[in-house]
Amino acid sequence: MLIKVYGSAVFGVEATTITVEVNMDKGIGYHLVGLPDNAIKESSYRIAAALKNNGYAMPGKKITINMAPADLRKEGSAYDLTLAIGILVASAQIQADEIDKYIIMGELSLDGSLQPIRGALPIAIKVKEEGFKGFFLPIQNVKEAAIVVGLDVYGVSNVQEVIDFFEGKGILEPTTIDTRAEFYKTLDFPEFDFSDVKGQESIKRCMEIAAAGGHNIILIGPPGAGKTMLAKRLPSILPPMTLREALETTKIHSVAGKLKEVGLMNQRPFRSPHHTISNVALVGGGSYPQPGEISMAHNGVLFLDELPEFKRDVLEVMRQPLEDREVTISRAKFTVTYPSSFMLVASMNPSPSGFFNDPDSPQTSSPHEMQRYLSKISGPLLDRIDIHIEVTPVPFEKLSDDRKAESSVDIRKRVTSAREIQSKRFEEMDHIHYNAQMNTKHIREYCALDDASKELLKTAMERLNLSARAYDRILKVARTIADLDAAPDVVSGHIAEAIQYRSLDRDGWLG
Repeated sequence: MLIKVYGSAVFGVEATTITVEVNMDKGIGYHLVGLPDNAIKESSYRIAAALKNNGYAMPGKKITINMAPADLRKEGSAYDLTLAIGILVASAQIQADEIDKYIIMGELSLDGSLQPIRGALPIAIKVKEEGFKGFFLPIQNVKEAAIVVGLDVYGVSNVQEVIDFFEGKGILEPTTIDTRAEFYKTLDFPEFDFSDVKGQESIKRCMEIAAAGGHNIILIGPPGAGKTMLAKRLPSILPPMTLREALETTKIHSVAGKLKEVGLMNQRPFRSPHHTISNVALVGGGSYPQPGEISMAHNGVLFLDELPEFKRDVLEVMRQPLEDREVTISRAKFTVTYPSSFMLVASMNPSPSGFFNDPDSPQTSSPHEMQRYLSKISGPLLDRIDIHIEVTPVPFEKLSDDRKAESSVDIRKRVTSAREIQSKRFEEMDHIHYNAQMNTKHIREYCALDDASKELLKTAMERLNLSARAYDRILKVARTIADLDAAPDVVSGHIAEAIQYRSLDRDGWLG
């Protein structure tokens, strides 16, 4: 007897439907074909124990299972439930007339209970696209899959529930989630709030500009100046995600298996990898490619604390994703692309000891040590960071001040207004939504300068010896400052402020 059951494989952030053909014949044996990996090959032991512990048996016949398309590599343990149900139907232990109308996925434990799977959201999107009636998956993943409107999503906790459903013995209710209600949950009480930050008004202004235009930013200052504290509060002033952004972000976290029983993500991600991270962990990849930290930070913030401590080759692999806002991982047989449109926030000490030009510090660094320390960060990478700002320690008078600083909610209102101006400006463009994404053509169009501004910028370029890329960065930041002022044109005041935010380009910065 031959029957067909349907599962799904995830490549990148997209799913592909897999047809599992189960054939029973005379003889004894278990043959699994169609490029399965070791986790799938081992499934026969899990399936046999799970069936026995639920009152069923592994048939004593020749079982041949083909996973089509046969030239596509299948990986992971999420096909256990698909194979188990296929074996039960093919051996006539259960009756399931409508089994070909559903996608079934789940990892089996030996007692028949189900473990969570990765990529439930992209699979659910594909299930709906291809017109299947419903989707069975472990109950731990049901919230992320139920985001897809108009699809019957059944969360099950063990194999028996699926068997009872097909045999008409049990009633399973599909899970429904009000996606919009989930998305519009209040965000007015962030965990980390700018009202906690004493002093640092110029740095807060920088953060506001960076958030308004989606600009990359680097904070330079001695230990204890507040770099990490400020960076952690940046997501609290970013504008709320759009529904499209929330779906994109949730899809990536679903593929990586990081959702932890939540539905739609409505807060922008904040990722802060340790400086010992490898290239693959940062940009994604591996023999079976998975998204890296830069993709997990998509539509959010990637914070690299102590930037010069990261290996130089790790930082260099970020150069292309910072420009293209996506990362493509190529293997001999396939290529996957992960989106990686993130805000880079980096922090660093100005010298190995951390106390640069501080007369009160007992530790000093020689010019050679300074040069070696700063040379870990290449010029091309620094050029891709729009805003460089020095963070100085807060004096005692401001630390002991009891007055509350401006809250993140108030700052976010100004940031959101500036983003709305940008959204309107770029509404006819598919891949540009805010100023940091502008290319040279858009900069010439939207950052036209008057004579005074041109002269000011020319002087700055000559004195600071800036590259063409740095020139573009200044114009982008100036455009954002103008948007925060709701000004239609970029004027010399905006240019002057933008030039201030290129600390590392200044001659003599190293003394």
